[in-house]
Amino acid sequence: MKYTIKEDPHKNELVQKVMEISGENIFSCYQCGRCSSGCPMAEFMDVLPNQVFMFLQEGDVDTLLNAKTPWICAACFTCTVRCPVGLDLAAVMEAIRELQLRKNYDYVDPYKVEDREELPPIALVSNFRKFTP
Repeated sequence: MKYTIKEDPHKNELVQKVMEISGENIFSCYQCGRCSSGCPMAEFMDVLPNQVFMFLQEGDVDTLLNAKTPWICAACFTCTVRCPVGLDLAAVMEAIRELQLRKNYDYVDPYKVEDREELPPIALVSNFRKFTP
């Protein structure tokens, strides 16, 4: 069954793209809030995990693309374990990050990272994988 949004066709395409990349049906979420209540990173997020699904269901992808939440998500899968429907919010967050990274904008300049020599190389590598296209 294919779901559609009655708003802007561009937003509809982005929502469909998030669903395609993540493999999740975002319209299954009924806003119980368990993902937000169990998220260890929720206090640092500007959009709560359950609100991610709400914005997607409403077709407001721009809010999510400009939010810090997808980048703060630790992908710990607490939300997935707690979800009564079995939605994988970590996959949805990864899809949102992927859409943002496809714009080919580097969020981290390796030459401007302070204390590069003191940081473990694996921390730098994982950061660059997450924040650069």
